[in-house]
Amino acid sequence: MNRYDGIVHPQMIEMNPAHPPQSASHTPALHPHALHVWRISLDQPSSLRDSLQDALSADERERADRFVFAKDRERFVVARAALRDIISRYLHVAAGDIRFEYSEFGKPGLARLHQSNLQFNLSHSNGVALLALTLTRRLGIDVEFLRPVNDFEQIARRFFSANESATLFRLPAAQQPLAFFTCWTRKEAYIKAIGEGLSHPLEHFDVSLAPDQPAALLATRPDPAEAARWSLHSLTAGAGYVAALAAEGRDHQLSCWQWQPTGIPHRFSIHPPEAHLNR
Repeated sequence: MNRYDGIVHPQMIEMNPAHPPQSASHTPALHPHALHVWRISLDQPSSLRDSLQDALSADERERADRFVFAKDRERFVVARAALRDIISRYLHVAAGDIRFEYSEFGKPGLARLHQSNLQFNLSHSNGVALLALTLTRRLGIDVEFLRPVNDFEQIARRFFSANESATLFRLPAAQQPLAFFTCWTRKEAYIKAIGEGLSHPLEHFDVSLAPDQPAALLATRPDPAEAARWSLHSLTAGAGYVAALAAEGRDHQLSCWQWQPTGIPHRFSIHPPEAHLNR
């Protein structure tokens, strides 16, 4: 483990030699039990960002222009362009031709004109984005950059369930900041998966957060049977990041890819040491 500003950081992603890089022309195949996660590095050369921006829609460019700071604007452009590029590989259409629709809670999905059951969810924080894709089933992903949060105790008491807060504050003080982010990303992944965002009461479900516990949706209220219909996975997205993936069902086969704007999409492992992601 690496330590920085009092927060324990997970180790960097390691390339998995058992899974060699795929050719640039190869599109990873999605079957009904497959979950694909793409890691996207958002800090790209300016010459590349200019070309990536060409694929964005008018409303995406308008959203990019709203950012006050150039770094935030540049990372948004890369995230949206990478989203379009990756989805285009599955749909076999030009990245600029992809159209999105949004639910009443703001969750994006493919427009009906694509006639595809591809489901996706994107999350980005600081210089990293994670994109999860599957067929048919609902899913949500969240990544957070580990940073000092002076009032995390107050945030936990306000937004975590009673069981989660009790577990958090029983941990040694040195472990609490990382456990806080672990809980937050898991809860965020689940509410993104069900498509209700923060309109879903966060105290209505419990997730695991202790370092010795695997990622799990422990309880759901008012329907206790709902917890058994979901899988929750912890992901290591790089040094200084915590991430989680929530997906409907328990029969997943997860594979992970590093997005390359040009050239080969490298396959890599983001399996945390405590979890088995093929369930």
